[in-house]
Amino acid sequence: QVQLVESGGGLVQAGGSLRLSCAASGRSVSNSLMGWFRQAPGKEREFVAAIKWSSTTYSDSVKGRFTISRDNAANTVYLQMNSLKPEDTAVYYCAVQMSVGFTTTPSQYHYWGQGTQVTVSS
Repeated sequence: QVQLVESGGGLVQAGGSLRLSCAASGRSVSNSLMGWFRQAPGKEREFVAAIKWSSTTYSDSVKGRFTISRDNAANTVYLQMNSLKPEDTAVYYCAVQMSVGFTTTPSQYHYWGQGTQVTVSS
């Protein structure tokens, strides 16, 4: 079992920045695929970014603005979000995938956090 707790969400003006954290407990996730997803009201959950070891991938909508990173000693994954836009408003979730491979499909992730709200005002 892995427990994930997100933090760092909040209200920010367009153009601003936020840094989300996802702290894992229960077991080490240093060798696991970690992903960030988001879900806006009335929309499906969508992929944002993922990291496995030092390899990263991003959705086209956040590429160049968001950066995913990890601190294995702290068993924590981060999402630095810069140049935020109103369309980035959503609940942001982190998730871990315990199998081999690299995926951006939400259903293939095994454990999820409770989410943290990010609201970007125009």
